[in-house]
Amino acid sequence: MLAFKCKAKGFTLTKNEEPFLTDRQLQILKVLFEMSEQTIVFTIKKKQIDLAEGLDLTRQALNIHLRKLRDAGLIRTGRGFIDLTEAALKVLGVGTAEAFVFLKIHPPKREEVYEKIRNLPALDIYRVTGEIDLVAIVPQAQLDRFLEEVSGVDGVISTSSHIAISSLKRPWKNL
Repeated sequence: MLAFKCKAKGFTLTKNEEPFLTDRQLQILKVLFEMSEQTIVFTIKKKQIDLAEGLDLTRQALNIHLRKLRDAGLIRTGRGFIDLTEAALKVLGVGTAEAFVFLKIHPPKREEVYEKIRNLPALDIYRVTGEIDLVAIVPQAQLDRFLEEVSGVDGVISTSSHIAISSLKRPWKNL
């Protein structure tokens, strides 16, 4: 059994079990959730020395650049990771919206196609009824890659992609 322990006074969490939370802790989580914004995070999990070598820089020079990028609000850093912020994605001209890709699958190939599509860069993939067989929710920044890879999957008859321009309702905000 896998167990996680919180150092702070509180709880032990075992796999597939919810932690015991006080009413105050639950209230804090709900307020944080209500105040939060849903984001897609692009994280780099690489040692700075490896990143520096790939960029043909010293680790010290890379560290100076990373500090300036962090101070400009373009990245967040921590032990073992670097996150690109939405501001960085805007500078790079990369969209952060979700794209919905509708896929029509050749019926005899469905299981084979489902298995291949599970490994593509999608946030969620749903089997649906009606004119289409699958709906994949893909970060806009990964849409080209997703479409390129899915076009090579034998059994995919057609795709149609749509990028979300705004959210009209987030029902989980009212928890």
